Amino acid sequence: MIITTADRYIHYVSRCWVGKSHDYRMLKHEFPPYWDWFTSHRVRLDLGYQGFGKDYDCQSVILPKKKPCKQELTAEDKAQNRQKSSERIYVEHAIGGLKQYRILSDRLRIHDCQTYDTTLEVCAGLWNFYLSN
Repeated sequence: MIITTADRYIHYVSRCWVGKSHDYRMLKHEFPPYWDWFTSHRVRLDLGYQGFGKDYDCQSVILPKKKPCKQELTAEDKAQNRQKSSERIYVEHAIGGLKQYRILSDRLRIHDCQTYDTTLEVCAGLWNFYLSN
């Protein structure tokens, strides 16, 4: 899990999770809902974080509209989703910046999660240093 701002600067990288884990479960573990983590922030999320607005206090939650079961989204909903994704694309650019260091895209033979976490943090620091120059 990576938290970035619109300037693509990486502010937080979570520890590695072994196996398949749901995004929202990881968020609730890393940032327990009973603390005021996001009260002064506008939060842009993808559909993996459904229910964020119920559990966390924040200025606003920007989530795309989910397609109803066996139905299609209206043209207005699709336009709104396109607008929301154009604002959230900076997060994807930050993740792409980490992929330049091949830490997220290649299979690594690092079996120690602590070493992997440290390596990922160093890559995030290198990406932030690249942005600052």
